[in-house]
Amino acid sequence: MSKLSSDFLWGGAIAANQCEGAWDQDGKGVSTADVQTCGGLAKYTCEIPGIPDQYRSYMKNMRGVTYTDGSTKSACIAFKMNTYPDHGIPSIFEDEYYPNHNGVDFYHRYKEDIALLAEMGFKCFRLSIAWSRIYPTGEEALANEAGLKYYDDLFDTCHHYGIEPVVTISHYEMPLALSIKYNGFASRHVVDCYMRYVETIFDRYHAKVKYWLTFNEINSVVHSGFVNAGVFSNDPKLIEAASYHQFIASAKAVILAHEKYPNIQVGCMVGTSLAYPYSCKPEDCMESVKANHKRDLYYPDVLMRGYLPEYKLIELKQKGIELPILDGDLQLLQAGVCDFMAFSYYQTSLAMAKDEAMERTSGNMGTFIRNPYLSKSEWGWQIDPLGLRYTLNFYYDRYHKPLFIAENGLGAKDTLERDGTIHDPYRIEYLKAHIQAIKDAITMDGVNVFGYTPWGCIDLISCSTGQISKRYGFVYVDADDAGNGSYDRYRKDSFYWYKKVIQSNGEDLD
Repeated sequence: MSKLSSDFLWGGAIAANQCEGAWDQDGKGVSTADVQTCGGLAKYTCEIPGIPDQYRSYMKNMRGVTYTDGSTKSACIAFKMNTYPDHGIPSIFEDEYYPNHNGVDFYHRYKEDIALLAEMGFKCFRLSIAWSRIYPTGEEALANEAGLKYYDDLFDTCHHYGIEPVVTISHYEMPLALSIKYNGFASRHVVDCYMRYVETIFDRYHAKVKYWLTFNEINSVVHSGFVNAGVFSNDPKLIEAASYHQFIASAKAVILAHEKYPNIQVGCMVGTSLAYPYSCKPEDCMESVKANHKRDLYYPDVLMRGYLPEYKLIELKQKGIELPILDGDLQLLQAGVCDFMAFSYYQTSLAMAKDEAMERTSGNMGTFIRNPYLSKSEWGWQIDPLGLRYTLNFYYDRYHKPLFIAENGLGAKDTLERDGTIHDPYRIEYLKAHIQAIKDAITMDGVNVFGYTPWGCIDLISCSTGQISKRYGFVYVDADDAGNGSYDRYRKDSFYWYKKVIQSNGEDLD
């Protein structure tokens, strides 16, 4: 059996809003991530009427967005748009806890953290730039030099250790002012604000960053228009407009890179949970096609193929929704096709024509029909290593462009022992099976995969819950869900295991 290429990019992934902290330091503006609470600890919570008992504990741990309607304070569930108010302004309350404000103090400890990644042998490091560190409100004429300097130093530290930064331009945060004033990407004006930001960081960092991703999990807008695109509304017309404007913004970023910075590559990033049909019943098979179109295909189809697919245009027509297409837009989409596709993979899903009575379980930003053939994590996420190989084949067959696995991992509760060790064999077992699936896709199926960055390589704030107790990392951060702790770093058993995996280029998985 052939081996992985010697230039395969082994690494790990984080996001600025979940790690950095320093939310109001050195000129940084308030972002949409800064108004999100910690699930289970929030003072301001949201109840969904009529929800089945089996989901109550799951929903209790979902983080909220705090807002005011002018007279009262309240919250909605960040990843459940049906809980968003008809009128409200996302706001920070003094008596609420916002875990992203502190993160895991990566802003001040990045040199220490990157040294730990280098000790593991990382070839690349996926991270994001906080948009509001560069343009605090999104509309300034000049960028914030302190923010630019911070990322200069961060990228220089990566290169000092021979680590290639892989940078997400917009990772679940944007200047809150753009959300409040324009409803985020529902407005075409925000595309111009995004491009001002992109032009600034491309010009500043093009010699330091080769790989860029335009938006994190761009398809997550189907769960949360606010987290994804700054749209604080449940109006499907605004959500579709925001998705469309993000397509235009991505295409413009790709075109800019190709015209001015030919040394860099720009990819899209999609959150995947491809749907198997529940059975071979034709109706279930057709339901899986529709589910995949809606959640996992529409977005990369536009970004990787360069046109609006027929199935989506028909759906929009049936719903009476007209996209805000301007003259020249369709040409932009064609010219701005991404160079590669990145995606997150945590689980697959099931689709069936009628699923009201089926057992369900939690998953990334939602709930899914329980697959009886799969085990699941403590948070209910179904574990399907072979599904990663399936997903890689599925997308490579469809687009035939290089693929990058930007997220994958197991959220679990880890225990810091008195001697400073953390034993996480469950994480090693999970990652071992998924890496084997990647190897099989490459060596047996011929899929072009050029990198793998497991999620949360340093423990961080969970996106869906705001907790840190749901840990993913190879590096343990001594902090609890309420922000208490030393924030000291400790190497887990998986740290030493992954170091061995990288040193052997994936040959030694034991």
